[in-house]
Amino acid sequence: MDAIVGILIMLANTLSMIVIIWFIIGLLFAFNVIGRDNAFFYQVERSIAALLEPLLRPIRRVMPDTGAIDFSPMVLILLINAVIIVLTRL
Repeated sequence: MDAIVGILIMLANTLSMIVIIWFIIGLLFAFNVIGRDNAFFYQVERSIAALLEPLLRPIRRVMPDTGAIDFSPMVLILLINAVIIVLTRL
């Protein structure tokens, strides 16, 4: 049982890091540090977005519309950390 919990915690930490990487790449695009014509980073950003969209969509439906700022990745990271806390208590 401890091995399964450990694997789930590692997966949750990995997912949290993927959300942070996606956010950083989005900031690099937003501030024109990296242009959208950079095929590698654009493809990485699109791939991560496709992976995270099923997780972020329900959060976006529940949260109020805040305009240009999307808080759903932050809420997802908080939920992932809550799951990690619950798993460590098992």
